[in-house]
Amino acid sequence: MNNFKKIGVSALAGSLMAVTANAGEMSVAGTAKIAVEHINGGAANAGKSFSMGNQLTFSGSGELDNGMNVSMSFILDQGDDATGGTTSGKNAPFDSHSVSVGMDGLGTLTFHGEGGDSAISAMDGSAAGGMWDNFQATADEPKAGKSSDDMLSYALPTFLDDLALVASYTPNGDGGASSSTSYSATYTGIEGLTLAYGAGEDNTAILTADATAWKVSYAYGPITVTATELEYDHDTDGSDRDMESYAIAYTVTDEISVGYGQEELTDGTGTEDAEFSGFDISYTSGGMTLKAYAQEGDNIDYSTTATKDQEVWAVNATFAF
Repeated sequence: MNNFKKIGVSALAGSLMAVTANAGEMSVAGTAKIAVEHINGGAANAGKSFSMGNQLTFSGSGELDNGMNVSMSFILDQGDDATGGTTSGKNAPFDSHSVSVGMDGLGTLTFHGEGGDSAISAMDGSAAGGMWDNFQATADEPKAGKSSDDMLSYALPTFLDDLALVASYTPNGDGGASSSTSYSATYTGIEGLTLAYGAGEDNTAILTADATAWKVSYAYGPITVTATELEYDHDTDGSDRDMESYAIAYTVTDEISVGYGQEELTDGTGTEDAEFSGFDISYTSGGMTLKAYAQEGDNIDYSTTATKDQEVWAVNATFAF
């Protein structure tokens, strides 16, 4: 009798697994990168260094019987989550993950378990790609509203052609802080032109801040020009952060592209602006991309100290599979 019960349970489990598999699709995509970088100048002259990166993205989606579309994404990225979790869990391989539920005419609601971007943060803050982050002892990171784990974002249904509206909500999770909200609007109704604007809050238990940002991008033939501006107004003036950036990209062939960009960061202390500029070139063939860039940063800690000017160059190879 027990044998028949085991057979019945096994058959039922296999049947349920078959139904689940037919309801959606799962896929895995990955990237691997090998890089060499050289930083010159300043007190933290690092010379040459080698590094590698790797990432696996698991994603799945399917349509339920009630018409809802459900999708999930889970990323494995060793060492990226260096500050999350308990001490024993730091540098764990688990990174951003989210679940989305949507239906035609009702929009899409996404819950970000980790690595969520507010509506304004998701606008891609710098036209030049965040060059400031390639330098040592660099200026404080530009902020763009509240982004955190366990947050919600909602992509509204289409009200007007070529207009995308997104809102996000981060609940109170910081000892009495107010919840933070943000929104963004992106218009692509003119060929080659993208216009985006966003505003949001970054509230904590002690202080509050407001952020606004805009982005303009225009592509004409092989040339794309992009400009952005971000303003972050904090209750404490010394914690204000503003950023202006622009970039020009030229597609030489289907495989080769070159670009130039600039970024200027301002803090609330009224001292010198941090300025960054650089060139890059990339070559793509199949799933392989080779990229090289040369950049320089002036006053990278908002001071005119000579040791705070640096130059950096890097070459990397990225493989997608």
